[in-house]
Amino acid sequence: IQVSEFLSMSFVTIDSDCEEPHEARSDLDAETELCKIDEEISDITKKIRQYEQRRKVLKLKAEKLKEKIQQKECNALLEQDWERRRFSWSEQLDKAREEVFRIPSYRPDQLAVINASMSGHDCLLIMPTGGGKSLTYQLPAVVSQGVTLVVSPLLSLMEDQVMSLTRLGVGAQMLTSTSDQATKKRIMAEMLDPKSPLKLLYVTPEKCSKSKQFMAKLQKMHQAGRFSRLAVDEVHCCSQWGHDFRPDYKFLGAMRTMFPDVPILGLTATSTAAVTKDVKDILRIPSAMVFTAGFNRPNLHYSVRLKPENAEENIKFLVKLIQGEFKEKTGIIYSTTVKEVDTLYQELKNHGVKAGPYHAQMEPGSRSKVHRLWSKGDIKVVVATVAFGMGIDKPDVRFVIHNTVSRSMENFYQE
Repeated sequence: IQVSEFLSMSFVTIDSDCEEPHEARSDLDAETELCKIDEEISDITKKIRQYEQRRKVLKLKAEKLKEKIQQKECNALLEQDWERRRFSWSEQLDKAREEVFRIPSYRPDQLAVINASMSGHDCLLIMPTGGGKSLTYQLPAVVSQGVTLVVSPLLSLMEDQVMSLTRLGVGAQMLTSTSDQATKKRIMAEMLDPKSPLKLLYVTPEKCSKSKQFMAKLQKMHQAGRFSRLAVDEVHCCSQWGHDFRPDYKFLGAMRTMFPDVPILGLTATSTAAVTKDVKDILRIPSAMVFTAGFNRPNLHYSVRLKPENAEENIKFLVKLIQGEFKEKTGIIYSTTVKEVDTLYQELKNHGVKAGPYHAQMEPGSRSKVHRLWSKGDIKVVVATVAFGMGIDKPDVRFVIHNTVSRSMENFYQE
């Protein structure tokens, strides 16, 4: 409110010591005074509404200006050459990439994101499945002091990455509700031990939002200078506009308040402009740089086959496809329901196909066993819901069959 406007407003001052109205005052005088008070109240109410409306307009303008300033800051940062190899850590990165991960070169946008994150900036990376998102936090974790915390929504995704990293000799662990007490105790001790080989710790968003013990340990890890980076995988799950909204992801916004100096890296394969803005607001990273990789996948071939209407004929068709065109090759068959997955798996098994089921209603141990057998090549086909698809890193997958139509374009893309 402008000072001049404030001074021009009328106010009623109530004096607690004022005398009661004189009994001799006529009813007419009382009615006249009441009318005046009602008019003044009405006038004040009207002005309050006007100022409330003005307040809304000014707040909206302020938010737009703030966004404009933040966007300008982001653009200025993005204009820098993040692909350059003249950072103090560049030599270490190249050495770890070749010797630890055995990768001869970077894929598009990987190096830029890694350098920006290593520089302490918040980043969002929108990169298609299979584009190499994981390396953008795994490689910095290997060359950085301390621990990178990775928040991921799926046990299959975490198991897959921990298995892969362990094979490469990288210290990686996962802490979930299914972890036994001995494992929890050991990992929490490693979080604070400067001599520990632990580099990446994978947790679910529920572990952050519901475990006070874990958050207390995380605070101690931060105080000890061992919390190097927060990576939020499938970051679109933060937003209600996203296709896989997970309420516990919203808690991650508290991380910026609790650990203001820890850089945040959010990763997703799919994000609209509305989801990206929402994610920035929820994680409280308004100035985060947004890197968007190309979505063309020239190595993939798409085809549509006529599906037999009869269930028995469909099984025969799938068996012929797996044992013929894709003989001895690794693949995934997706269905939308748990019942379909169990039925299809059993039928394929009866026809001699080395297959395993995977869905959210299975016991964690059973899911892990199927995952490990498939990763090692002991079973060739996993019949699954989309619960299996995100983050699976297996280089020799040669076919993906969508036995039923995906629930959304986003799910189809993940599959």
